[in-house]
Amino acid sequence: MAKQGKKFRQAAEKVDRSVNYSPEEAIALAKELAFAKFDETVELHIRLGVDPRHADQQVRDVVVLPHGLGKTVRVLVFAQGEDAARAREAGADVVADDEETIKKIQGGWTDFDVAIATPSMMSKVGRLGRVLGPRGLMPNPKAGTVVPGDDLPHAIQQAKAGRVEFRVDKTANLHVPIGKVSFEAGQLYDNMAVLMQAVRKARPASSKGAYIRRVTLSTTMGPGIHVDVLKARAMEPNI
Repeated sequence: MAKQGKKFRQAAEKVDRSVNYSPEEAIALAKELAFAKFDETVELHIRLGVDPRHADQQVRDVVVLPHGLGKTVRVLVFAQGEDAARAREAGADVVADDEETIKKIQGGWTDFDVAIATPSMMSKVGRLGRVLGPRGLMPNPKAGTVVPGDDLPHAIQQAKAGRVEFRVDKTANLHVPIGKVSFEAGQLYDNMAVLMQAVRKARPASSKGAYIRRVTLSTTMGPGIHVDVLKARAMEPNI
């Protein structure tokens, strides 16, 4: 196990591990304890009562956070012809409409945060699965990243505005960013509330018993802060 630094230990000492904080308290504490020299990301970790080994208990969806993520999102679009021109006009950072760009990605280049594709390009995009898949960048209809050409402007706008995808991992956990430490507490609360609503709606019909079992808030470098599950489940944004 890696040795914990002095600043981390000092921050962790201020967190009562026996207490489940309210969302407001957890957000305030996370902001207070952030010690890195950079603007840390605030992350939400949610333990779910599902079995990811079963296809009917997968939890995956996308949500647009009302206050964004506090970072510049680089969007790559796989499109050709008129669709490629439409993507450029809509603000796509990279348009992969030629074999040269596709080969560049095959070689390991992934200097972008979101990849969107038109259905006609998926036969070519499929060749990139080994590169894009492990990085969570593979376009997928369920995630709203495979769209018709007419829908490209809306998909690009959402991606740049704070659209995040969440997907349960093999240990039945979700790990989702909800903003930056520099955000106002109210902005983080709204983002967290919208995410919690989306997670509730994404509950599989086959899930039995308690669905949201544990909620933990943390910053990039900071300790985990346990959040009261009942209060987290009942969150409503103030916007």
